[in-house]
Amino acid sequence: MAEAVRMPLLSDTMKEGVIAEWHKKVGDTVKSDDVIAEVETDKATMEVMPYVDGTLLYIGVEKGKGVPVNGIMAIIGKPGEDFQPILDAEKGAPKPAAEAAPAAASTSPQPAQNPPVAAPAQPQQPQPVPQPAAAPAPAPATPSADERIKASPLAKKLAEDKGVDISAVKGSGDNGRIIKRDVDSYTPAAAPTTAKTAPVMQYQPVGTEGHTDTPLSQMRKIIAQKLAGSLFTAPHFYLTMSIVMDKAIDARKAINDMSPVKVSFNDMVIKACAMALRRHPEVNSSWMGDFIRQNHHIHIGTAVSVDEGLLVPVIKFADQKSLSQIADDAKTLIEKARTKKITPQEFTGNTFTISNLGMMDIDEFTAIINPPDSCILAVGKIAPTAVVENNTVVVRQIMKVTLSCDHRVVDGAVGSKFLQTLKAHLENPVTMLV
Repeated sequence: MAEAVRMPLLSDTMKEGVIAEWHKKVGDTVKSDDVIAEVETDKATMEVMPYVDGTLLYIGVEKGKGVPVNGIMAIIGKPGEDFQPILDAEKGAPKPAAEAAPAAASTSPQPAQNPPVAAPAQPQQPQPVPQPAAAPAPAPATPSADERIKASPLAKKLAEDKGVDISAVKGSGDNGRIIKRDVDSYTPAAAPTTAKTAPVMQYQPVGTEGHTDTPLSQMRKIIAQKLAGSLFTAPHFYLTMSIVMDKAIDARKAINDMSPVKVSFNDMVIKACAMALRRHPEVNSSWMGDFIRQNHHIHIGTAVSVDEGLLVPVIKFADQKSLSQIADDAKTLIEKARTKKITPQEFTGNTFTISNLGMMDIDEFTAIINPPDSCILAVGKIAPTAVVENNTVVVRQIMKVTLSCDHRVVDGAVGSKFLQTLKAHLENPVTMLV
């Protein structure tokens, strides 16, 4: 019996997935562990497997279009099997059913079931052809080049980031398709320089106006919706504190002399926040509409910049881990986020978030709360600053942090006490080691 392959829920904020690439076409034989498509979500690009053996009878949408969560992506069954009852039984989707008909005609899945395929297929084919032909018209050279190169979107993106000429990479995937590991293991010669100069902006002649429109990725759409919803629904207020980091600098140097993993200042901030959250569980809470949820576990997210926007990998049970464990987890998760290998379990479940722009030479800033958290900590750079101690001006290494609080959950006094505990841990790092 034919079975539908439905769009899986790949993240807690996902509403639909966009087909980044189809790796199988109608009529192909597929196995349960074959990757039939790559799906772009609001967080990452994930591979989808059918978990059933058979023949691909139907593809719901073409590359570049979205499928709602639990919507039909494809149908797999026996060759020639009637799959129309599955589409008819799909509830609450009158529009997708209407749109599926022309899509099915363009890919000709139904005629492929019958032996006399030539007669019905040819009247159907001319209709969709003008539409794809219109898209390549502005730049005919680029599509023709892409058609000759079989590569996954992840491999193409990784090659672009590394400045690698993807046409020079040998593919090890199905039918010679270039995949991520091929780009990772490729060592280019002089290609990086020319590849990186290609995307330089071409300025308009003096007195000439111009602009470039960039389509929104799924990640950018969700970031816009999520953070706009947070800023305009959660009443934000901000608390800023200066922390003397002289002892933290000395402690980090001593720790790294012995630690198997290099510990960063951000790792120390994560550990200090985790211990402060243990002392102030009100900050480790979420607004749930008609009640407040106080979390008994401490999962700290750290904002990471990627090409499409921001990802927040999560250090689970951060209060129970040593600095070296936190450093190892953070390094692994950040690398996965930037190479799009991160899984939904690794970027969901945060109870508190840290956004650190100190390495970007930012003195201080305010961050928008990352739902479902009630607070986010914005961390600036460590800078030598003149301060007065015992009526004497001395130079100290100062780091400014700003806590953004949801006033529905965290009051000013609660947020201030949290920052005082955070400050105490960072100014006396030995307290984080006991």
